[in-house]
Amino acid sequence: MRRKLVVGNWKMHGSRLANAELLAALLAARPFAADVAVCAPAVFLSEVAASLAASDIRWGAQDVSAHEQGAYTGELSAAMLQEVGCRYTLVGHSERRAYHAESDQLVAQKAQAALAKGVTPIVCVGETLAEREAGQTDAVVKRQLSAVIHQLAHCAAEMVVAYEPVWAIGTGRTASPEQAQAVHAVLRAQLQAATGRGDSMKILYGGSVKADNAATLFAQADIDGGLIGGASLKAADFIAICRAAQ
Repeated sequence: MRRKLVVGNWKMHGSRLANAELLAALLAARPFAADVAVCAPAVFLSEVAASLAASDIRWGAQDVSAHEQGAYTGELSAAMLQEVGCRYTLVGHSERRAYHAESDQLVAQKAQAALAKGVTPIVCVGETLAEREAGQTDAVVKRQLSAVIHQLAHCAAEMVVAYEPVWAIGTGRTASPEQAQAVHAVLRAQLQAATGRGDSMKILYGGSVKADNAATLFAQADIDGGLIGGASLKAADFIAICRAAQ
């Protein structure tokens, strides 16, 4: 059985005081039945690492450069993330795709750069509302994932996938458990066909996951946990979501 994973994406939120309070609450709430991680703004990663180093809660970044090093002002390499102990990094989040015009190919290159340094990429895929209403959901997510599978080749089974319908991120709207499960099943079949290890790979759901809907979502056969946005900033809510991942 696949062990559940719950990852908090703090996005561009946080402060030293707020982070310390949130992490202290998470540490005090252990143990969890699921693996738990937080993806913090880069400026706080060293402090998050220091707070969590002696625990079983992991930490990660929200993005990574496709380049190893060089004149790329503002970017962070996978080696830098590795040096501060990041277990994970998000790649291809819908906000990066939309606001920074990240292509499927760039997302794939970032995933490859992360894996090359031992950082697990959490590869985000998802459709817009217009794409869902046009019946294009499966085609869109399969196209996004295919680029990464092709780039990673024999290492593809080492990534984590997160399905985040764009229309449900930060909107308060959530895909029904049945809608989410249907897409997860499509993604798992694609992973299994490509790697032969799809049955053991983690596929997370993200998109307005809350304490009151997490258990129902996580109970679906192919949903292996969640990538949590706003609710991960509130200790009580995030703890409840982590506990819902049995």
